[in-house]
Amino acid sequence: MLFRAPELDERELSVLAEIERLKHSLRLQLNEPRRWSGSLRRLSFARNIQGSNSIEGYDAALDDAAAVALGEEPLDADEETRLALEGYRDAMTYVLQLSNDEDFSYSDQLLKGLHFMMTSYSMRNRPGLWRTGAIYVQREEDGVIVYEGADVAEVPSLMRELATVLNDEQTDQPVVSGAMAHLNLVMIHPFKDGNGRMARCLQSLVLARKGVLSPVFMSIEEYLGRNTQDYYNVLAEVGDGAWNPTNDARPWLRFSLTAHLRQARTLLNRVRESERLWLELDGLATKRDLPERSVNALYDAAFGMRVRNSTYRASFDEGPDEISDQTASTDLRRMVEAGLLQPHGERRGRYYLASPQLRDVMVTVRKDRPIRDSSDPFAGSPR
Repeated sequence: MLFRAPELDERELSVLAEIERLKHSLRLQLNEPRRWSGSLRRLSFARNIQGSNSIEGYDAALDDAAAVALGEEPLDADEETRLALEGYRDAMTYVLQLSNDEDFSYSDQLLKGLHFMMTSYSMRNRPGLWRTGAIYVQREEDGVIVYEGADVAEVPSLMRELATVLNDEQTDQPVVSGAMAHLNLVMIHPFKDGNGRMARCLQSLVLARKGVLSPVFMSIEEYLGRNTQDYYNVLAEVGDGAWNPTNDARPWLRFSLTAHLRQARTLLNRVRESERLWLELDGLATKRDLPERSVNALYDAAFGMRVRNSTYRASFDEGPDEISDQTASTDLRRMVEAGLLQPHGERRGRYYLASPQLRDVMVTVRKDRPIRDSSDPFAGSPR
């Protein structure tokens, strides 16, 4: 037996409808190929990787997460963090590949494979294998056990049941399906390590298979990374200390709907800002007689990221125009001479940050940003 989604009430249906409206707006904004959308997608993917791994204690700056997403070395992240980021990148990249696979089906072996991609940097994690014993989640500050996963003897059958439910499910509510898949995996806790990352990855896979938008723009990993304690609290409330699939999943579902609503609003604002920022940077590049491609580097720097020769070159890998090491060096030097970037460090450690003038451009773009709506869409509604 698994956790089941409750029948949606009027308030939940209303929030779900608003999420769908925002998804439709995002789809319209992102449907036509535009030069800025590739950079926005790249940073959104990096934020997902960064957010999901930060929950597990693997903290990395956005530019380090973006570098790993591009297959480049991070500047500051330690070895274990780098490997965790790379593993999650590989699993999520595979999820994106599976989104349009006509022969796709969920299976326990698929979930084991994703887990192997994610955690194979340490054989202690038993990558790609179910755990062999009981598993407990302890509170970090005092070691008190706050949750015990499902009985180890039930894990294989529960995971097969989860795959069967996902294969048989006929729904026009992928946000709900993804939330319930997330809840069930994290509550079963089938692996020795990496259960939270796997649950979030599975949620993105469900969205990829059923959604109208790429999970790069629909996932809530970034939101969960920014609201980790609230995330833990609602899982503790629903789980009540152990595998209790008869418990009411409504608090978790409402938390997930709220996360999707707020994340979609954030992304819609970023889409609008990205378009405006790109136009401003394109105008600056033209005025300073810089090549059009230099806007890739200026865009990243405007967001506070450290730009390197290698990451600048890698940002073109998915497009038709690759550039050489020498061309990248020349472009970056010209951006410095134009007063838009400032160099730091030497040789292989050299990176570039936005100049005060470039930072001012970002301030101007953001000055009309609407006030963040952090209201609770379920305030006053009975649980």
